[in-house]
Amino acid sequence: MRSFLSKTALALVFLAGAATLPAAQPAAPTAPVWEHRLVDFSDADYRYAVEQLLQNYESTTGRKLVPGTKKKVGLKIYADSGPGLATPFGLVRALIVSLEKRGFATENIFLVGLNPLRLRLTGYLPNFSTGILPFPGHPVYVLESGKFYDPTWFYDSPLPSRFDPISNDQAVKNAAGGKATTTTEEDRKSFLATPLFLDADFWINLPVYTDHQVLGVNGALVNATLWNASNTFRFFKSPNTAPAAVAEMAAIPELREGWVLNLASLQLYQFIGGPYFNSLYTVSEPRILMSADPVMLDALMLEKINGVRKRNGFDPVTEDEARMLDFAQQLGVGSTDIAHVKIIKLGGEK
Repeated sequence: MRSFLSKTALALVFLAGAATLPAAQPAAPTAPVWEHRLVDFSDADYRYAVEQLLQNYESTTGRKLVPGTKKKVGLKIYADSGPGLATPFGLVRALIVSLEKRGFATENIFLVGLNPLRLRLTGYLPNFSTGILPFPGHPVYVLESGKFYDPTWFYDSPLPSRFDPISNDQAVKNAAGGKATTTTEEDRKSFLATPLFLDADFWINLPVYTDHQVLGVNGALVNATLWNASNTFRFFKSPNTAPAAVAEMAAIPELREGWVLNLASLQLYQFIGGPYFNSLYTVSEPRILMSADPVMLDALMLEKINGVRKRNGFDPVTEDEARMLDFAQQLGVGSTDIAHVKIIKLGGEK
């Protein structure tokens, strides 16, 4: 079996639609979670909160979020629930201001999203009629254009492409050299978004939270993996494969090395019916959560989602339905131990 990446050894084997995970890795120390209260979701509100969060992260960890040898930083945005539920512009603008303050040039702060239509409908790409750029000077890399994958870097599994027997995934074709058709071997590959881990000194994940019928929770882990690569809808054919694929992709050392933070605004999140946006099932809380641990952030948000589901008469997402989190913990990506996490509260909230 081939490696996840051409330079990384595989540890996951898919057999008859089921996943067998390797032995658990030693538990990583539980990373803290920062929480900052918001007031009115204005740009000024976000700017103050984000700067306070980053300053506290830097003083607590000793890591400065400043330009390195590559002098670039990537922001992985989320727009895949469609209009109404995407990474808030205020959060992105605030993060850009803080990164520019730390020395990054405007043109070296780039955004990465998956689908061109959803990016346009949510405003991250300019409206055809106006042509107004929402983030002037900042490149927006659209992964499904196929321009930002490299044939050297891929996650490989025996599952066929979502299109069988011939893949129509343009990204797969482009990464395979622009061929009109692809081979069975190429259809097994999910190419990764190389700008985040090859072009940037580090990158920051900006998920939006929903429930998910296959994965349990759609948030930090999924935004960094399945919504960050080509040919991944094939994993949703079976509830056994998607959770393992997320965990294994999140454990790729090259992807994790520059993945420094996850920031999630709770301006809007969805507790049932996800990942497609439904305004009837959304909740708003005036706060931002931040952590270097995507597993912990997802676990905390799953607890919130389940709390809202119970209050509205819906069954909670079970541990079995959200086993993606346990898989990721086994591979050392993060911790699900929400009972012992240290939460650092900022913004006047105790």
